[in-house]
Amino acid sequence: MKILVINSGSSSLKFKLFNMHELSILCSGLLENIGSENSSLRFHYQDKILEKKISIPEHNEALYILFDLIFEEGILVDISEVYGVGHRVVHGGNLFSKAIEINEEVLKSLEDFIPLAPLHNPANIAGIHALSKKAPKLRQVAVFDTAFHHNMPEYASRYALRDSLYNEDKIQRYGFHGTSHSFVFKQVCLHLNKEPSLTNIISLHLGNGASACAIKKGVSVDTSMGMTPLEGLVMGTRCGDIDPSIIFYLHRHKGYSIDEIDTLLNKNSGLLGLCGNNDIRSILSQAKPGNKYQLAIDIFVYRIKKYIGAYMAVLEDVDAIVFTGGIGENSSEIRRKVCEGLGILSIYIDENQNLQEGTKEFSFHSKESSIKLFVIPTNEELEIALQTKEVLEGLSE
Repeated sequence: MKILVINSGSSSLKFKLFNMHELSILCSGLLENIGSENSSLRFHYQDKILEKKISIPEHNEALYILFDLIFEEGILVDISEVYGVGHRVVHGGNLFSKAIEINEEVLKSLEDFIPLAPLHNPANIAGIHALSKKAPKLRQVAVFDTAFHHNMPEYASRYALRDSLYNEDKIQRYGFHGTSHSFVFKQVCLHLNKEPSLTNIISLHLGNGASACAIKKGVSVDTSMGMTPLEGLVMGTRCGDIDPSIIFYLHRHKGYSIDEIDTLLNKNSGLLGLCGNNDIRSILSQAKPGNKYQLAIDIFVYRIKKYIGAYMAVLEDVDAIVFTGGIGENSSEIRRKVCEGLGILSIYIDENQNLQEGTKEFSFHSKESSIKLFVIPTNEELEIALQTKEVLEGLSE
């Protein structure tokens, strides 16, 4: 059984074709700068890597290029060999609590959610439309970043705003990175040899986008991102938690337009705003006591620690803390700084174990630590493929 996973951005299309019997990747790649003169393709198949500049005017054309390559390499002989396609869809609003096969009604709902995710949902929808034109009989499934958080208790998902904003305008906390938090939770349960219904963890997805999630007995009971991915932890270019009155001040007293504030908070803040750089490796290499790079690291780490403390209180009993995402998986220094001083919570690291990095899963808690510490490389595409298979097999029964 073969399942194709597509993650469409506003100017990119990332893909992986899975052999679900072996849970292996048949091919993968990335088409970038779609719609510009500097489009590019990276295609990985077995030991072969193809990289080239290529004209890609739109997402529809990107899919033609993708399938042409797959057929040329003999990975597929016919499109009918693909059992289904799973699409990463960022925002499912309060309507979708799990992955669902895409039809006209689902597409209409995704379009209705565009105001909640104006940077993401239009690109996700473009990928779905493009594939429908290329292969109209191919079954497609939407897998939502928000779905894993759908069952958060109302006291965690509601903002303290009047009822009509919640009931009519659907303003609430939705949370994101759900496929990542869901995947690493399952992996941690395997390491702990515990049933999901008996397991509580704090999941830290740390990358250019970053979020924390409190998972109690297999259910997301709180997460740091809110109605949009702007809330919560400090990120590469997003500010995370701020006083909302800053927006009024910038608009009324500094003359910023609403669009300028949107760009400021989403694209020119976070680590980039603090030190002019959002590459954590570069920031760490330049950090010295008292300089802006060190301050950026300190703020980034401090915010994560605050959420760990808060989620310890929320969960009451915590089995493990898991680090994932590009920073969580690859920066032993950030992991060490996050865990420093948490002895009051009975969290202690093994310094040597923590120095590992790369693509493997490992633990790095010391024998004295009551809470286990893990690094679990996230695999959102595999999680999307698994959910796609589950949806389509369930509909076939």
